Amino acid sequence: METIAEKQLTDRHSENAEFGFWIYLMTDLVTFSVLFATYAVLKNNTFGGPSGRELFNLPFVLGETLILLTSSFTSGLAMLSVRQNKKNQSLAWFGTTFLLGTAFLVMESTEFRHLLSEGNGPQRNAFLSSFFALVGTHGLHIAIGLLWMCVSMAMVQVRGLTEAIKSKLHRLSLFWHFLDIVWIFIFTIVYLLK
Repeated sequence: METIAEKQLTDRHSENAEFGFWIYLMTDLVTFSVLFATYAVLKNNTFGGPSGRELFNLPFVLGETLILLTSSFTSGLAMLSVRQNKKNQSLAWFGTTFLLGTAFLVMESTEFRHLLSEGNGPQRNAFLSSFFALVGTHGLHIAIGLLWMCVSMAMVQVRGLTEAIKSKLHRLSLFWHFLDIVWIFIFTIVYLLK
């Protein structure tokens, strides 16, 4: 049985973790802002090489986008299950989110491999360098989110939906939604406004 003092300490720790996480998200926002600014400055510096209009397969990227947006929805359903203390349902929704995130990452890797195989790597020109930096950084964050999701699902499986784990899952869900918002900007700025 948890005493009042222990509950207050747990609540304070959770509030500090939440505050620290928001600070982390703001630093990530600054990082992505710098990458977007760099891309905006360099997107027309193709030095005679192909532009985004010639390189990008919009229907393919639209498929990626729909998958990632769906994963945001399933992450929200997972958090609803967490709040209702439905362990198996939350694991199922996080598992679905994980599979969708993995599919997105595989598609992004496929796009990168295709570009590299045709000699359109980051060393070709400033445009491609900024493209790979921006989209690759987002992909790295997705991979980290997937790893975090695996660890979180294992914790839920072993320990159940304790208040501490619910707090961690809340931060994971915020991170995942943040990455979806960043992707919407990438899709719009990089792929639609090419």
